[in-house]
This record gives sequence, structure tokens and C-alpha cells, in this order.
Amino acid sequence: MQTIKNTIAENVGKTFSGAHSLAPADSQFSLEQVPDLAGKVAVVTGGSEGIGYGCTHTLLTHNISKLFILSKSNDIADDAINAIKEELGEEMANRVTWMQCDLSDWEQTGKVAFEIASKTDRIDILINNAARGIMTAQLAKNGIDLHMATNHMGHVVLTSHLLPVLKETAKQGNKVRIVNMASNLHENSPKETMFESVEELNKDYGAQPQYGRTKLASLLYSKYLHRHLHAQYPNILANATHPGIVETRQTTEHIHEAWPLGGYAMSVGLTPFKKTQFEGAVSTMFAATTTEGSGQYICPPAIVETGSDMANDEELAERLMDLTWKVVREKTRESSEGKGCPFKEF
Repeated sequence: MQTIKNTIAENVGKTFSGAHSLAPADSQFSLEQVPDLAGKVAVVTGGSEGIGYGCTHTLLTHNISKLFILSKSNDIADDAINAIKEELGEEMANRVTWMQCDLSDWEQTGKVAFEIASKTDRIDILINNAARGIMTAQLAKNGIDLHMATNHMGHVVLTSHLLPVLKETAKQGNKVRIVNMASNLHENSPKETMFESVEELNKDYGAQPQYGRTKLASLLYSKYLHRHLHAQYPNILANATHPGIVETRQTTEHIHEAWPLGGYAMSVGLTPFKKTQFEGAVSTMFAATTTEGSGQYICPPAIVETGSDMANDEELAERLMDLTWKVVREKTRESSEGKGCPFKEF
């Protein structure tokens, strides 16, 4: 029975607004429980809309001192900052630095990371949230599957470039929390996933498996960071989260790119059951501000789940990251790696 309750708590909201209360007592959490964040600095990708905005809004209402928001669109970022000004005031809005960043463009992502590092001497929270949703397979300009180039590899580039600041923050005795947005759709990854070649990455498995594979990668990357980075720097915690079924542009608009008609099952049919952007941010905010655990897969509100067998395959994680380092270095050698860019593995 508790398994059923957990499934409801983890995945639905709105009509079931009390769904989170179905979680076990030791897995309860709400945004009101986020601690005071005075003096802390956060970076959130995709932080100007959807779940990302739920996170940035929560960070600001709990007194984060400085917040870097990365997103692709100027217009959406402007709307978000204007909303913050109207709701939270000019002073809070002034704590936000918005930076345009296309995570599939790894050279740009590295430059943005350097710019962030030049503006702060600490980073306490890194939320890797931005993602290409359930959409058709396409290639990024560097010739890599756009889902993988954005959702996984772009965040690896960002995180690795920010590691010097993250490590220094941890050395000063502060808890540093890295959160990678995953999803229970990681269970829909192609069964033959091996992460052995670019040809495999670029194979079109269909919209949902393509997306699910990137969420598997987010889980594996979190556990990889736990084994390698957390082992060296115990104050750095790395976790993956599942938000549930949330009402965002991914589930109301982007879903129709892959399924013009069939997408209505999600965009309209599931509307009464979707979480709001704030309900969808709960597990991520727990991982970003409160948990003392690392290497975990945290589902709403704060339920630690095991994930699929592939999500716990250490050899698969090592192959994923070996391929990631190889591909990124090959694609950025002239503009980044070849010029001494400190692309840190862990």
C-alpha cells in the first residue's frame, strides 16, 4: 500500500494537492522547510520557467544572496525577472544575474561558466535543470544528438568548469549541493544502451526513449560524481531528482512537436493530475538545500528511490563519462581544450 502512496506522492498534484502527505513521515518535505540561505550563491540552468522558475523563486524567497540563472531565451528570462520584481521586489530581483546559454553549445557553456566564476568566489548550489523535452531526434550543431548534447553533456561541461569554485566553497567548510534533474522516464531508456560510441548516441530511438536516455545519464552522472568527487570532497553532495508530472511548456507545448495529435493525452488529458511548477520543485529543493545524503535518486517530496538496474550500473556510468569526456574534448579542442581550458573530470 505504501508503494502506491509513494507513486501518487511522487508523480501527481493539483487535484491531488495533498499528494505529498502520502509519503512516509521520514520522507516529508515542503518548500516552507527550505532553510534560510543568507550568504549562499546558487546557479540554476533553465531557471526562468517551469520547474526551474519554481526553484529560483523558492531560493529567492528563502534569502539566497546571489542567483545566476542560465537560459536560452531573452524574452522568457525578462518575463521571469519582471515577475520577481513585481512579486518579491526590486532588491530581490537585483540578486539575480541572468546569462544566455545554449547548453548544446559547449564552447559558449564554458565561457558562461568562466564568467560566473569571475563574478563570485563561492557556489553553494548548482541545479542542472534545463532540458530538451520529449521531442524528435535532432543533431546539435556539433553533430551530437541534441538531447544528449543539451541535457547531459552541456551540464557536464558547465559543472566541470565550475568545479574549482565548488571545491573551494567546500574547502571552506560549506556544504555544496549539485542536483541533476532526472526523471522516472529514465526507465524508458533503450534496453541496448551501452554508451560506447557517437553512432549509438546519434541513433534515433524515438522521442520518449531519446529523452529517457538523457535522464538515465543524469542519474549515472550524479552517482559518478558521488563516487569520484564526493569521495575526495565530502562536503560536496551530488544527487539526482525526479519532479513528477509537471505542467510546463514541455508538457503543454513541446510534446506536440513529436506527437501533434497524440500529445494531447499529456498536454490536456493529464492536466488535472499535473503538479504545479512549485510542487514540481519540491524534491529538487530538498536536494539543493537540505539533504545530507549523496549519490541518491530523490523523488517528491523527499523519497529516496533506487531507480532502474541501468541507473545503478557503475560500469555503464564509467562508459558514459569516458565517452562524454572524449566527445567534448574532440568537439571543443580548437576553441577550448586546446587552449588550456580547465575541463575537470572530478
